[in-house]
Amino acid sequence: MEKEDLKIVNKDEEDEMELQGYRVCRWRVAVVGLWVLCTGGFLLLLLYWMPEWCVKATCSRTTVREAEVVLLQSTDEFKRWFLAKVRVMLAPGRNPFDSLETQTTPPMANGHSPHSSNSPTQEFNRKYAEYQPTQIRYFTLHSTKYYWSDEVQNFEVLTGLEDLEVTCSNIHSEHSTGLTSNQQEYRRLFFGVNEIAVKVPSVFKLLIKEVLNPFYIFQLFSVILWSADEYYYYAVAIVFMSVISIATSLYTIKKQYVMLHDMVAAHSIVRVSVCRANNDIEEALSTDLVPGDVMVIPSNGTIMPCDAVLVSGTCIVNESMLTGESVPVTKTNLPNPGEGDKEGDGAYSMEEHKRHTLFCGTHIIQTRFYSGELVKAVVVRTGFSTAKGQLVRSILYPKPTDFKLYRDAYLFLLCLVAIAGIGFVYSIVLSIMNKVPAKTIIIESLDIITITVPPALPAAMTAGIVYAQRRLKRIGIFCISPQRINICGQLNLVCFDKTGTLTEDGLDLWGVQRVENGSFHLSEENAYKESLVKSQFVACMATCHSLTKIDGQLSGDPLDLKMFEATGWILEEATEEETSLHDRIMPTVVRPPKQLMPPEPVMSPEQDMELYDLSLAYEIGIVRQFPFSSALQRMCVVARLLGEKRMDAYLKGAPEVVASLCKKDTVPEDFADVLEDYTKQGFRVIALAHRRLESKLTWHKVQNVNRDQMEANMEFLGLIIMQNKLKAETAGVLEDLRRAHIRTVMVTGDNMLTAISVARDCGMIPPQDRVIIADALPSKDGQSAKINWRYADKPSKHVGKAPRLEVRDGPLAEIEISLEDVCHTDEPTSQDQYHFAMSGKSFAVISEHFQDVLQKLVLRGTVFARMAPDQKTQLIEALQSVDYFVGMCGDGANDCGALKRAHGGISLSELEASVASPFTSRTPNISCVPSLIREGRAALITSFCVFKFMALYSIIQYISVTLLYSILSNLGDFQFLFIDIAIILLIVFTMSLNPAWKELVSRRPPSGLISGPLLFSVLTQILICLGFQTIAFLWVRHQAWYDIWTPESDACNSSPHANFSPKHNSSEDDHNIKNYENTSLFYVSSFQYLIVAIVFSKGKPFRQPSYKNWPFVVSCIGLYIFLFFIMFYPVSAIDEFLEIVCVPFEWRIALFFIIVVNAAVSVLAETLVLDVVLWKLVFSRDKQGSYGTTPATPTTQGGIDLWGPKCLSWLCCRQRKVPKALYMHLAQELSVDPDWPPKPTTTTEANPPPPGNTPENCSSCQILANS
Repeated sequence: MEKEDLKIVNKDEEDEMELQGYRVCRWRVAVVGLWVLCTGGFLLLLLYWMPEWCVKATCSRTTVREAEVVLLQSTDEFKRWFLAKVRVMLAPGRNPFDSLETQTTPPMANGHSPHSSNSPTQEFNRKYAEYQPTQIRYFTLHSTKYYWSDEVQNFEVLTGLEDLEVTCSNIHSEHSTGLTSNQQEYRRLFFGVNEIAVKVPSVFKLLIKEVLNPFYIFQLFSVILWSADEYYYYAVAIVFMSVISIATSLYTIKKQYVMLHDMVAAHSIVRVSVCRANNDIEEALSTDLVPGDVMVIPSNGTIMPCDAVLVSGTCIVNESMLTGESVPVTKTNLPNPGEGDKEGDGAYSMEEHKRHTLFCGTHIIQTRFYSGELVKAVVVRTGFSTAKGQLVRSILYPKPTDFKLYRDAYLFLLCLVAIAGIGFVYSIVLSIMNKVPAKTIIIESLDIITITVPPALPAAMTAGIVYAQRRLKRIGIFCISPQRINICGQLNLVCFDKTGTLTEDGLDLWGVQRVENGSFHLSEENAYKESLVKSQFVACMATCHSLTKIDGQLSGDPLDLKMFEATGWILEEATEEETSLHDRIMPTVVRPPKQLMPPEPVMSPEQDMELYDLSLAYEIGIVRQFPFSSALQRMCVVARLLGEKRMDAYLKGAPEVVASLCKKDTVPEDFADVLEDYTKQGFRVIALAHRRLESKLTWHKVQNVNRDQMEANMEFLGLIIMQNKLKAETAGVLEDLRRAHIRTVMVTGDNMLTAISVARDCGMIPPQDRVIIADALPSKDGQSAKINWRYADKPSKHVGKAPRLEVRDGPLAEIEISLEDVCHTDEPTSQDQYHFAMSGKSFAVISEHFQDVLQKLVLRGTVFARMAPDQKTQLIEALQSVDYFVGMCGDGANDCGALKRAHGGISLSELEASVASPFTSRTPNISCVPSLIREGRAALITSFCVFKFMALYSIIQYISVTLLYSILSNLGDFQFLFIDIAIILLIVFTMSLNPAWKELVSRRPPSGLISGPLLFSVLTQILICLGFQTIAFLWVRHQAWYDIWTPESDACNSSPHANFSPKHNSSEDDHNIKNYENTSLFYVSSFQYLIVAIVFSKGKPFRQPSYKNWPFVVSCIGLYIFLFFIMFYPVSAIDEFLEIVCVPFEWRIALFFIIVVNAAVSVLAETLVLDVVLWKLVFSRDKQGSYGTTPATPTTQGGIDLWGPKCLSWLCCRQRKVPKALYMHLAQELSVDPDWPPKPTTTTEANPPPPGNTPENCSSCQILANS
C-alpha cells in the first residue's frame, strides 16, 4: 500500500495517531466466522482483545478517503490500537461556518450509500431541500468527532471558532451580532450538542467487559475443567472468589463513573439568553449553543456552559475548577484594535487571550456593564472541545500506566505458562505409557496448566495496593489512580512548585523604596503616612490592581490585596442600580481614610457648601484596566483624580519590565544593584511607574486606546518589597528527601534570583554548592541561537554595594547571591557540586535549538524560574526521557498538566482542578511527599512479596502434582481446597498488611521482577522446595513398612507409638488420592507454603517487620499449630475430609525433620546469601545518589568501585559496564568530560541546521518561561 495512505491525525499533539483505511471484505468475514465456529468462539475473544487483528482479518486495505473502517495506532511509547467505523451524514454544506444563504450547490462526495442520521438532520435537510445534500464522512473516537477534509486529504477535528483563525477585530465586527436559528441548527450538525456527556455504563455492559478479561476467561476454563474432573468444591470456591472480585471491581468502576458524571452534570445544562442576528434575545438551553452564538451573561452570575470570549462588559470569575486557585479573576472585554491598526490585530487564541475568555465550568460571580449594553460573550468552543471537556476526556481515557513491574509480571506469567507446557507434555506422555483413558489424559494434562497459573493472582496483587490506599487516606492523601501507588515507590526526583507549596501562599509587605528625581530614598516600612497620602507612589499602590468587592468583602489577587491594604485606603464600587442609570460604566473609586488627610481649612461664609465638600474630597476613579498578563509581566490602569481634567496611567509589574518602559532619566543609576540586593535575599520585588496623560484623551478615547501606547514614556516611582516566607515543614522534608538520595527541583513562575535564594534557604541548594545560570537567546538577524553561561557567586554574608535593608527576623534576609565577573569567580573543580538554573524563555530556546545539551542540563538543573504551565509539563517529560521517576507537588494552580504527566502527581489543593492529579493531600504542605513515597515503597515491596509467594505457591503445587502423576495419583479435592483457601488466601491477604517503614532510606526497591536479587530469590526457593519434596517422595517409598496403599492397609500399627485405630474405608478411590506419597507430599508442601510466606515477607528497610503485623503472625501460628496437630495427633474426621492416610509415628518424625531442615535452608538462602550479599550489592549501584545528583553522595566512579568483586556482580546479574538508567550513564560520561560544566562567561552557539553536531561543539542549555 502506498505510503500516502498512512495518515497522521492530531499531529504534534498528546494524542497523535497514525491512521489507516480499510474496507470490509465479505469473504474474509465468512472465513473468520467459520474459524470462530471451529474454535468454539475463542477466536472471537482473541479478535476482541486485539483490534488490529480483527480489522486485518476481516477487511482489506484501501485509501483513507474511501475507508469504511479506520485503524488507528498511537505514536507514543504504548503503541495502542483503536478501530472506528466511518459514518456518513447528509448536510446542506461541507463547512460549518458557511452562510447557507450565500452557499452554492456543493458537489456530491464519493458514492457510499449514506447511513442517514436521525430526525434532526433529516428535518433540517427538508428545510433546505433546494440544496443538493452533501455527504460528510466522519468517525468518532474518545468522545471526539473527526471529519474528512478534502483540502488536507485527511480527517480533522472541528474545535470551534478558532478553526477560522479569526482576528480580534473580526470577532467584534463579524461574530458579535449572533447567529440566525438556521445557522445555529446547521452548525449543530457538525459540533453536536453542547454537553460533556459522561455516560454511566449499565452494570450489564461493565460486567461483560470485565468478564471478557483474559484472566477471567482462563478461570472459566479452569472451572469447567475442574467440574469435568469432579472437583466441584474447589470449582465452587474459585467461582465464589471470582464473583466477589468481579463485584468489587464493578462497584469501584461504577462509583468512579457516577462521581465523574455527577461532577460534570451538576451544571452542564442551564438556561441561557442568546442574541440572534436580528437583535432579538431568546431563552434557550445551553445544550443548543454552537461556536459563533452570542450569549448574554446574567448580572447575578452563572456557571459557564461553554468557552466564550467576552466582547462587552466585565466579569468577575472564580476559576478554581480549572486552575485550583479560588481567587476571583477579573475578565475584561476583548480589545477591538479596529481597521486602522493592522499590527495590533492578531489572531484570537484562547491561551493568549485568556484574560478575556470565560472558560466552561468556571463560576461567574458578578458582571459590570453599560446601560443599554448587555455583557455579551461569543461562544468559541462547546462540548468536549472546551477546557473542562478536555480535562474530563483525560480522566475518561487516561494513558496506560507504564511500569516495569507490570510488564515483568506478564513475562513471569509467560514463564509459568512455559513450565505448565512442560508439565502438560510430561503428563500426556506418562498417561499414554500407562494406558490411561483418553478423557482422563485430556483432563489431567489441562489440569496442570490451571495449577501453574494461580487463579487468585489478580486479587492477591491488588491487596497490597488497596491496603496502602487505606493507609494514605488515614493520613489525608486521597488517590484516584491506585496503580500509581506502586510507581511512587520508585520516585527518585520530585519537582516542587514554589509559591503556596514550598512557601506560604500569601505575601507580606516588607517595605517600600521610593524614587524621586532619579534616585532612591531610604527604604521605608510602609506607605501608610500622612506625608505620602497625595503622592503618586501611594496613588499607584491604591489604584493599580484588579480588586473587587464581593458581598462587601475585598477580593482578588493576594499580592494586590496586601499592597492595597498597606495603603489603608478605601475602595468603593458602583451598585448595579447606579451603573444602569449611566451611559458608561461607573468607575471604581478609591480614597484615603479621613485620619490620613491633612486638617481641613475653615470654610469662608461666601463658599458654596457643595463646592467646599468637593474641594476637600480626594478621590481617584479607575477609568480603565489593562489586566495583569503573565506574558507581559505587568498590569496598567488609567485613573483620574476627582476634579482633575487630565488622567493618569499607573503601571505595576516585574522591575526589569517596568524600568524598560520608563524614561531613562527617571530610573536610578543603581537600580540594577538595588534590585539584585533585594532579590538575592529572596524578596519578591514589584516596580511602580506613572505617566500624566494628555488632556486630549477623553474617557471614550481611553476605552479604545492601545495598551502599548499607554505603557510608554513612564516615570519610575520606586519598588515595593514583598516577603514570601517558607512553610515551617519545607526545610525538614527536603532534608529527608536529600538523605534518601531523592533529587529535588524547583519549578516556579517567580523571579530567577528569588527562586535561587529560596532554594538555598530551604536546603535544595546546599551552601557550598555553585549555581550556574544558563541564559539562552533565540536566533535573531541571521545569528544562531546561543547560551551565555554565568555563575552566581557562593552565598556570603558581606554587605553589597546597594543600600542595605535593616536585617529582619527570618532566614531569608541573610543570603546573598551576586553575579560576578569571571575574574572574581572561582571555577568549580570536578569534585565541586554545581546546579543549573534557568528561566522559561531560555528553556524554550534550549528545547528548540540545543536538544543534545537539554539532557545534560536536566541532570543538574535545580531551579527553573519564570516557567509557563506547558513548560512545566515539558520539563517533566525531559526528566522522564533520561529515565527519572518523577514526582510533582503543586498547589493545583497552573500545575494540572505537570501533575498529570508526572509518575506521581500530588496536588495540595482540594479544588476541582486537582481531579487531574493522581493524588490529593489535605495537608497543605509538602510533608505528604515522603509519606507517599514510603507508602509507595511499602506497596511495591508487598507486590514483590506477593508475586514471589504466588509464583512459589504455583510451583510447589506443580511439583507435588507432577510427582504424584508419576504414580498416577493427584492431590484430593479437599486438599486443593485447604491449600488454596485456608493457607494461600489467608496468608496472601495478611502478609500484605505490613505498614510502611517509619523513615525514608537511601536505597530504592527494584523497579521490576526481572532483576538479579529477585530471580535469585525465586529460583533458589524453587530448587529448595523441589529438593525436599523429592526427598520426601522417594524416602517414603524406601521405608520398611511401605507398601501400595489399599483401604485395608495398616501401616500405623507397625509402630508402637500409634495412638489411634486405623481407618478402614472400603469406598472406591477412583482418582488414587489416598496413598503414602500423597500424604507425605501434602504435609511437606503445606509447610513449604508457610515457610516461603515467612521468608518472602520482608520488613525493614521499606516495610515494618512482619512480627508487628499481628494478623499475619496469628495466621501463621494458627496454621502451624493445626498442621502439626493433624500430623502428630491425627483426627479421623479431618483425615477423612482431607483424604490423608495413616503413617507410622517414625515417618511423622522424619517428615518433621525434613520440614525443619527445609525451613532452615530457605531462611539461610534468603537472609544470608540474598540480603547480606547480593541484595545490597545490586542496590548499591541502583542508588540514585551515586551518580552525582545530590551533594551528599559520592562521585560516579566511587559508586562503581563499591560494586564489589566481579564474580559476585556476575552472580547477581550479568555485568554491565553501562548503567541501566540514562541519567546514570550521562553522569558517568560528564564526570570525565573536561569541558563540563561550561566555564563562566562563556557562550555556546547552536550549529547551523545540517546536523553534524558533537557534544563538544553543540552543548545546550535549558531555560523556562514566565508562568
